[in-house]
Amino acid sequence: MVDDLASRLAERLRGEREARGWSLNDLAERSGVSRAMISRIERGEASPTAVLLGRLSGAFGLTLSNLLARIESAGERLRRAADQPAWRDPETGFVRRAISPAGNGDLELVAGELPPGAAIGYPASSYAFIRQQIWMQSGLLDFDEGGIVTRLGPGDCMELGPPSDCRFSNPGTEPARYLVVVARR
Repeated sequence: MVDDLASRLAERLRGEREARGWSLNDLAERSGVSRAMISRIERGEASPTAVLLGRLSGAFGLTLSNLLARIESAGERLRRAADQPAWRDPETGFVRRAISPAGNGDLELVAGELPPGAAIGYPASSYAFIRQQIWMQSGLLDFDEGGIVTRLGPGDCMELGPPSDCRFSNPGTEPARYLVVVARR
């Protein structure tokens, strides 16, 4: 399912860019991602990292969750565990799994698993259109929100503040597993 999601992601990125009438250069300027990398991603020759997807989705005025939801099945009311699409960051091994049925709702549940020692960052533009809460299931997570670092452990729940650059890092020796609740603004 991860490979199929990657090919649909490449198609969706190209579709989002073309729907706006943007050239590769236009998207590169807006996102800070090189034209060559965008081209390779759209052709399926490279798998984008979480950081790159955050930049590209922000340039489109979408959250990463919105972007990924656009390639998942729409109009569902039930999503079985076996049917929950997962995306793996080729750079860090981070896995994002869409738990919620895909639709146009204002609420979404996303599971994250960050390997030990791994870190991912997202620009403030990734958070401009949403509110989020992180609920830790297992492991440790250092969450850096605009330079303020909070360590989260099992059972901890944190609401994110106003949009700022954020970084998720796992200082532990086991995977950090957490649930993110996303609400559209």
